[in-house]
Amino acid sequence: MKPDWDKLMGEFAGSATQLVADVDCTADGKSLCETVGVRGYPSIKWGDPSDLQDYQGGRDFDALKKFADENLKPVCSPKNLDLCDYEKKAQISKYQSMSDEDLAASIAAEEKKLDDAEAEFKAEVQKLQDKYSSLSTEKDEKIAAVKAAGLGLMKAVKNSKPAAGSDEL
Repeated sequence: MKPDWDKLMGEFAGSATQLVADVDCTADGKSLCETVGVRGYPSIKWGDPSDLQDYQGGRDFDALKKFADENLKPVCSPKNLDLCDYEKKAQISKYQSMSDEDLAASIAAEEKKLDDAEAEFKAEVQKLQDKYSSLSTEKDEKIAAVKAAGLGLMKAVKNSKPAAGSDEL
């Protein structure tokens, strides 16, 4: 993916309204990655810099370029209200009228919902993994029991007998 990403960065280099860049989340960019919610590598984020979204599309150059051409443009935000529909303008106005403390509390509450969803997902995946391990062990034990009961020897004996209707003595 890196060569395609580097090519895409070159395509958008110098753009006044579109940024395609990479950040090393293991070094100097670690705090930025934590701020925007990068949880795995490589991650692609897009959109308003204060509200980046996870990219879910293809990872080859053509898919990345098509997505960038269609989506990397100024979007509705507090700094681009002229691009907002009535509902988004009302939502932005509501948030702007909140005190800093109330806004921070609302953000924290929504982020907690995200964290809770992630924790629930991980817990359920662990349950599935535990169940898979249990079923795999159970299956292996059953297979071992069948083999120990003589299945292989039964097959060998069957194959050593002359075929029915054969003239072999």
